[in-house]
Amino acid sequence: MPRPPGHGPGYEIKRQQIIDQAAELFARQGYAATGIAEIGQVAGLAKGALYYYIGSKENLLVEIQDRVLRPLLTAARRIAALDEDPVLRLRLLSQTLLELILARLDHIWVYEHDYRHLRGANRARLLRQRREFEKIVQDLLIAAMKTGAFRELDPRLAMLQFLNMHNHTYQWAKPGGEWNAEFLSREYCATLISGFRSPEYDADDLEERVRRFREREEA
Repeated sequence: MPRPPGHGPGYEIKRQQIIDQAAELFARQGYAATGIAEIGQVAGLAKGALYYYIGSKENLLVEIQDRVLRPLLTAARRIAALDEDPVLRLRLLSQTLLELILARLDHIWVYEHDYRHLRGANRARLLRQRREFEKIVQDLLIAAMKTGAFRELDPRLAMLQFLNMHNHTYQWAKPGGEWNAEFLSREYCATLISGFRSPEYDADDLEERVRRFREREEA
């Protein structure tokens, strides 16, 4: 939700704080079980002042979902457009997804559990964004099959396997835990690729190719 005309930077800072506080509440006790008065209490605002910043409780849910999907889709589109081996692009996408999950555990919990409370255009937009991300993953898997890196698979089932392994990380991951996104992505992809790959495809150098790619990106 853009900042209304005439509001200074302090308005936006406070609004972002409210979104963070709401995400924590929703993740802990659920969107439906959290009242607007409770959000206001945590934010230190009366009901009228709270609405001044957020407009409605559903707007908070929209903002939380957008914090997940907007950066994820931006990165996914960029990775999908790279002129690189599709298996390498899947590995890069895997780490990007895990970085977002680990950075916003509360938001991911709300994203996974409470999106059904969105209505009308808000829900339709979220579902379009989800489908776009799923298609990016599925298209990369199909591309890996076409190059001969992966054996012939049901593309949708392979996409669901990829996403299920990653998306459930939020259920047990802890902030600052022992496993970071790079380690988890390396392990997840090693497991997936060992099952997906064709007998002819050698993935032993994948991590070295990831390293060289990142060096080029940073140069």
